[in-house]
Amino acid sequence: MKRESACDRSLTVAARKPTEPRASASGLLATLLATLSFIMLAGCGVTTSQPPVEVFSDMRRQPKYKALGASPFFSDGRASRPPVPGTVAAGRLVGDETFETGVAGKMYVGRNPLPIDAVLLARGRERFDIYCSICHDRAGDGKGIVPVRTAWLAVNLHDERILQMTDGELFNVATYGRRTMPAYRFQTSAADRWAIVAYVRALQRAGQGAIGDVPSEVRGQVR
Repeated sequence: MKRESACDRSLTVAARKPTEPRASASGLLATLLATLSFIMLAGCGVTTSQPPVEVFSDMRRQPKYKALGASPFFSDGRASRPPVPGTVAAGRLVGDETFETGVAGKMYVGRNPLPIDAVLLARGRERFDIYCSICHDRAGDGKGIVPVRTAWLAVNLHDERILQMTDGELFNVATYGRRTMPAYRFQTSAADRWAIVAYVRALQRAGQGAIGDVPSEVRGQVR
């Protein structure tokens, strides 16, 4: 009688193991895939007046009113409401009209309303270098990087016409713009625009100055 080895017994046991669980798992997976395919294909080419089923909340289903829509909540039936009387748009509050526009009555303000000191001039120089020098150059001669590289011509701030402008007119131009120059009232505050005007006057004075205008104790520093 042939003796069965341990290896043979292992192979015999493995061969006798049922394969039903594996077959059942494969069948379940196939059933799930078939069900999902049926659900997806069921919505193709079907027209219905019923709203779609939303599994997740949709941004289109927000509990809000559309602009100019109707609303039964208000007596006039309108969802859009008029501003409250006295409402001022952000950034449009004008406390001192002369300070904000550079105009008093129908005339430009003659002099800068802020006290001219080193702090104001330093602030004006900083703002001028940021917003103005790209066109007017840091020296104010209108040879900034924009006109150098394009066909647009910037005004020379040392021209006689500009020298004859009042501080209020310079401020007004910086506020509302003129011709091809855009307005800068949204980028800068009124106080900063007055500081820029003060610095422009300093540039103009420096362009017309002579060595005799420089205090004797600092003349050696002039280059």
